[in-house]
Amino acid sequence: MKCEQGKITQLLTRFRRGDPDAEGELLPAVYGELRRLAQNSLKRERPNHTLSPSALVHEAYLRLAGSDQPDWQDRAHFFAVAARVMRQVLVDYARRRQAHKRGASFEIISVDKEPAFAESKSADVLALDEVLNRLEQQDERQSKIVEMKFFAGLTFEEIAEILGVSSKTVKREWTMARAWLHREVGK
Repeated sequence: MKCEQGKITQLLTRFRRGDPDAEGELLPAVYGELRRLAQNSLKRERPNHTLSPSALVHEAYLRLAGSDQPDWQDRAHFFAVAARVMRQVLVDYARRRQAHKRGASFEIISVDKEPAFAESKSADVLALDEVLNRLEQQDERQSKIVEMKFFAGLTFEEIAEILGVSSKTVKREWTMARAWLHREVGK
């Protein structure tokens, strides 16, 4: 795993520097993990969602590989950005779908279950995005933790690696974020 992590980091560095071969090598190296993130993201969507994990991966990868790519520091940073991009893809998809349904209303999102939102198969992505944007204004790290836990299905240990903090810190921040989200959704 450590070798694979180093390989991905090297590919990202080469890709960022404009190496034309790096992009061709990068997608196969990250595809499996991106697909796992996409499956976790879509698990929480409505059962009849028309976006497949493969379509979500492809759309997210197109955005990740686009001209506005961030300066990825390493594999962990790449997958954190991928989780955010998948969230954006799902939000954009939900907005387009919502635009076709005039008068549609938001569903209430339950944060009482562990993990927050995970059991709600029909959680409204737009409402969640709005609440997460408010959380981001209050505490950016907590927002990232919720995003990676909910949209990417990452473990506390994976999130800790990405953020460069202990898993104990991630668990504490997750608990505080859930309490804040519960209060905000209840308003």
